[in-house]
Amino acid sequence: MLRPTLVFTLLALGLPAAAAEPTLALTLRSRAAPPGAPAGAATEAKATWEPKATAIVVCDMWDDHWCKSATARVNELAGPLDAMLKAARAKGVLVIHAPSTCTAFYKSTPQRQRALDAPFAKTPVPLAATERWGTAWNWPDAKREGVLPIDDSDMGCDCKTKCEIRSAWSRQTAAIAIDPEDAITDDGQETWNLLTQRKIDNVILCGVHLNMCVLGRPFAIRQMVKLGKNVALVRDLTDTMYDPSRPPGGTHFDGTDRVVEHVERFWCPSFVSTDITGTPAFRFKAAK
Repeated sequence: MLRPTLVFTLLALGLPAAAAEPTLALTLRSRAAPPGAPAGAATEAKATWEPKATAIVVCDMWDDHWCKSATARVNELAGPLDAMLKAARAKGVLVIHAPSTCTAFYKSTPQRQRALDAPFAKTPVPLAATERWGTAWNWPDAKREGVLPIDDSDMGCDCKTKCEIRSAWSRQTAAIAIDPEDAITDDGQETWNLLTQRKIDNVILCGVHLNMCVLGRPFAIRQMVKLGKNVALVRDLTDTMYDPSRPPGGTHFDGTDRVVEHVERFWCPSFVSTDITGTPAFRFKAAK
């Protein structure tokens, strides 16, 4: 319900009360510091983003993964992530589903066609062109960021018996709804076309895995920052590929926290899903 004073102000301006648009009130956490300098303490800043100028990109929430532990965490994460997307859509945010290498599964859908039909728009800087894992890839930028704070050189499987790496996924998990107004793409140019067509300046990333795809894919954090968008990570709706038997140790979830801090320091701020849903932030059951 609109406050009487707000209604009066709108009427005084000649606007109907219905003209009051919803907003995204975010608490953005950052640790910005120059490369080589010690990581600073977290600082928070309030930000108000216009929903219609905002998109949420759902990264690689596949139906299966070669690592059984990773699959289990995606399944646990999917419900809360879907709830966040529902709340965001209700405010007018565009949802872009990006299940990398699986867009062919959706070739006959209007959501996939929406991304294909968006008019071509030239990017302000060249898009990543080298390929990794089936899409273009934005590799770490030594001029901008330090090395990742976790050792994922073994690909991060944290199962007691190591899983065999294979192509396990075929689509996005069915636990995340794809609504009629959404879009589907795993392509950097198509993503840019959609954002330009809708005059979207703000890009929110969620999904998996933060130390790999959520940073490196052509629609993900590094690329969107390089393209000049206002970028933020939903830090409670992500996960990493990390085996805590590798340095620096601790738990799997400590590793995720370290990568979140890396992102906050070198790339973009983060916030929790509460800012959109109004409900408590998600936490994996196994996280202490």
